[in-house]
Amino acid sequence: MTENPLQVIVDQDPQLFALLENTHELAFVEEGIPLKYKLLLAMSLDAANGAINGVKFLAVQAMQAGATKEEVMQAIRITQYIFGVGSVYTASEALKDIL
Repeated sequence: MTENPLQVIVDQDPQLFALLENTHELAFVEEGIPLKYKLLLAMSLDAANGAINGVKFLAVQAMQAGATKEEVMQAIRITQYIFGVGSVYTASEALKDIL
């Protein structure tokens, strides 16, 4: 995933994109919860919402931040417990080329 999935927003509404970037920086600030766990949490929420590309992107980021494959799968287990099997299908599609 090298292309920005929000490129249309960047091009057409830079103010909206700036808002999104500011929110991202606030959510992923380097304090409190370690970054890898924040990314795993975000990945889980994307799995729960059926966002395959989001799961893929966030899983890669989480592993780059130090998460293990086992931690990724444990996050998916918790997601399944709370949100159900649909999240597992989303995660499976997203993670098949990563893990």
